[in-house]
Amino acid sequence: MKIQRIMILKSLLPFISLVFLSGCATTQNNYQDPKDPFESYNRTIYKINDKVDRAVLKPIAQGYKKITPAPIDQGISNFFNNLGDVSNIINNSLQFKFGQASSDLGRLTVNSTIGLLGFLDIATYMKIPKHHEDFGQTLGAWGVNSGPYLVLPFLGPSTVRDSIGSMVGFFTDPVGYIHYIPARNILQVTRVIDVRADLLGASKILDNNTLDNYDFLKDAFLQRRENLIYDGLAPSNEDDLGIDFDD
Repeated sequence: MKIQRIMILKSLLPFISLVFLSGCATTQNNYQDPKDPFESYNRTIYKINDKVDRAVLKPIAQGYKKITPAPIDQGISNFFNNLGDVSNIINNSLQFKFGQASSDLGRLTVNSTIGLLGFLDIATYMKIPKHHEDFGQTLGAWGVNSGPYLVLPFLGPSTVRDSIGSMVGFFTDPVGYIHYIPARNILQVTRVIDVRADLLGASKILDNNTLDNYDFLKDAFLQRRENLIYDGLAPSNEDDLGIDFDD
């Protein structure tokens, strides 16, 4: 029960952040970036997240990468990607992308059976395409604006809309429904480490970046999210906030 409370609290982090932000917003008068009105707060959380990452997550991920054979590492990534297809199916259906939902259902079926619970990505060899959809994208497809940029404690870059999507995503994660607590915890921790290990290459780019890492990550995140929501056909003159930044 204690672990369940922790996981529920984690899912509520976006809303806890929003409550805190509502107080911070009254102390700021001039915003240089209309996409990022909470920049002072966001930069503080970014620095905390970065310190935690450098002190804990990154070293663990580097050790994991060093001792784990490449085929095993890939198999673990495949396993969690296969679980992610459950969310893809749900959100494709909610967006009325039934062709994509059918494709991801096919991937889930093939990889969960022939692919040994997803450790082998047989569906890719069968040329069954994979799609990446989450509830934040679904809200965007329904016309919900992204709202301001938001850096969440431990979870990283997001927006107000995607924060809500993250909470809903928690309830569509198959791992959360595993009743045997030790197994569920091991899977949760392993997934975090595996994802961080896969991002080691990206962190090298940040380490060598001469620009402001905060701005670099913010721009990259917002552009990627916009591209995902519009399936690569994002409007060229307006961002998802509905503000024209060409003026």
